[in-house]
Amino acid sequence: MKNHVLCRLATASRKGWPKVTPVTYALDGERPVIATDYGTKKLKNIVENPKVALIIDEFRPNKGLMIQGKCEIFEKGKEYLRLLKILFDRFEYYRANTWKEGESPILRIIPVRVTSWSL
Repeated sequence: MKNHVLCRLATASRKGWPKVTPVTYALDGERPVIATDYGTKKLKNIVENPKVALIIDEFRPNKGLMIQGKCEIFEKGKEYLRLLKILFDRFEYYRANTWKEGESPILRIIPVRVTSWSL
């Protein structure tokens, strides 16, 4: 599913209220990397509860991958810059609308469980 761009990220607040958001992603090895903005509900949820799920799928033919794991948040530093390069390398839009450390958090999901169908 490396050729896909869009997926859905599920987060939950500390109280367990779920939220599903479409996001674009790149891969850091087997770990999805996602840029987000400050002030989003998904970021607030991840700060409160780092457990997330990500679905990358197709309708026809019906196949997909679900990753459940813990989400790390990067805002500055060497690892942030490395992940930022991964995002810039993958997305033309990000290259055309660059940002710097501290301007936009980067999320990385550490898989705990991976489930697939028809792959």
